[in-house]
Formats: sequence, C-alpha cells, structure tokens
Amino acid sequence: MPRQVDHDSRRRQIAQAVFDLISERGMEGATLRDAAERAGVSMGAVQRCFSTKEQMVAFVMEYMNRRITERVQAQVPDTADPATAMTTLEHTLAATLALDPPSRAETRVWLAFTAQAALDPALAAAQREQYTGLAELIALLIGAAQTHGHARPDLDAHQEAGALITLADGLNIQLLLGRHTPDSARSALHHRLVPLRVG
Repeated sequence: MPRQVDHDSRRRQIAQAVFDLISERGMEGATLRDAAERAGVSMGAVQRCFSTKEQMVAFVMEYMNRRITERVQAQVPDTADPATAMTTLEHTLAATLALDPPSRAETRVWLAFTAQAALDPALAAAQREQYTGLAELIALLIGAAQTHGHARPDLDAHQEAGALITLADGLNIQLLLGRHTPDSARSALHHRLVPLRVG
C-alpha cells in the first residue's frame, strides 16, 4: 500500500524552501524546479501541491505572514498590564524590524512580495490585510495606554498606528541597505514614541 503523504506538512516544507530561495535570490529565484530541489522533493510533488508558480507564491506569502504575526503577537503578554501598554507597543513595533537574521530574511521576502504586489492585485490585497491587522493591534495598544493615562489623550490612535507602520517600513529598508544598524533603528523608534507618552 502506498505511503500516505501529509499534504499540509509537504506544502509547509515547500513553502519554507521557497521562502529561503526568495530571501537569497529574489522572486526570480523561486522557480518550481528550484523549490523542488531545495525542499528535497520531486517536481511532481511540488506540482501536486501547487499547480502554478502564482499559487505557490500566494501560499508562501500566507506562510510568511503567519510567521510574522506569531512573532509580533508573542510581544503581547496574554494578560497585558495596561500600565505597560507603551512598552508593549515599542516591543511590538521592534518585532516588525529587520534586527536579526530571521527577521532580515522575512523583510527581504516581504519587500520582494511588495514589488510583485504592485503588479498583482491578489498579492496586494493580502499585504493590505496584513497591514490592517497590525494597525488594529497598534491602535489597540495606544488606546489602552490612553485609557490608563500613559499616552497623550489627544492622539488619534488609528492615525498614529498608520504613521508608526510607515516609520517601521522605512527603517526596514534602511536596515537592509545598511544606513541603520539594529541599535540605531531601535533608537529611532524609541525617539518617535517618546512624544506620544504622558510625563
């Protein structure tokens, strides 16, 4: 009897291989053949999981978004103390920055997807959804800090969330280009958050 294949596990295995290829070579380096070789599976196995490169790339983007979301959410304690909302906000935003090898790889892949999303409405929609979720989390943390007197009451939490995400995007580009170091990026983020605090 043929051995049963766990297709979800196989798709994740291939997704990780494609993620690594995009991080190292850009989108053009993520062919079906290269993905099969990197994942250690046959071309047939890749084609059974993904009928087209576009389908494969969409799955990899979803896979990467889950990775980033899990890492960012890990910065938010299960029983967050409202008094620490501004500190949690800073840690959450720092978790979106390319400060270490894993997050640098994610940022390279995210930017490769961004370039492709400018031409692909489906990828653009997926990226907008990811940004929306992050903006909601940041606005929630700012609102909690305002409620407990640790952030300025006159702030528009949603407007600030958008501005902070824009800052993080800019810092990520400059981190990859070497204009910022991890320490200087953290300092720039901290400097931007200071005026939002009370006291």
